[in-house]
Amino acid sequence: MNGCHISLNGAPLCALGTGALWWEAQSLLCVSDLHLGKSNRMARRFGVHVPPYETRDTLTRLAQDLETTGARQVVCLGDSFDDLAAADAMHEEDRAWITRLQAGRLWVWIEGNHDPGPLDLGGTRLDHLRIDALTFRHIAEASGTGEVSGHYHPKVQVPLRGRMISRPAFLLDPQRLIMPAYGTYTGGLRSTEPALSNLMMPKATAILTGGVPHQVPMPTSGIPISSTAGK
Repeated sequence: MNGCHISLNGAPLCALGTGALWWEAQSLLCVSDLHLGKSNRMARRFGVHVPPYETRDTLTRLAQDLETTGARQVVCLGDSFDDLAAADAMHEEDRAWITRLQAGRLWVWIEGNHDPGPLDLGGTRLDHLRIDALTFRHIAEASGTGEVSGHYHPKVQVPLRGRMISRPAFLLDPQRLIMPAYGTYTGGLRSTEPALSNLMMPKATAILTGGVPHQVPMPTSGIPISSTAGK
């Protein structure tokens, strides 16, 4: 499996190159910030028209991760839809696809700041979820321990093989793991921004997504990539 093996609060996990998190002991796949229907929201609110293919691209990658892992539990860690109107506007084919992905699995929608979780798409809707040593929620809490969260869409820029690269990344310290955004049309907040650098503990690491995930020290100073994450 293409991933980086890590541990959080005693739980062995695998950060996949796709941006998903695999917890084998629980047969649990966690993804964050799918932002399905973002093209619909951009057109509706801002008059910006981009190809409306992000939902199917995101669901295609999710289906592949589910097939690869054989996960029996799925946790969608908030902002699964760009807003509730985007959820309402979802094509029936995509709704049916989600239903097929849910079949035979325990599926949890964690509430995000963009949406309170889809109201008519099966599964269970929760504010947060506690399983053994880990707590899954959308936005990190300063006092959180064993916490897996999303919201910030972290990215890092680091030198790799003689050049600077920028990628979505997991951020990890002894208390928490912040997930990268899984959705296709999602911006990012560089780890050097105070919202992230002040939240993570010293000697935190970043796990860069991509074909071969790389774990590196988390950069804590620099210029932000964008300010779109979590907004």
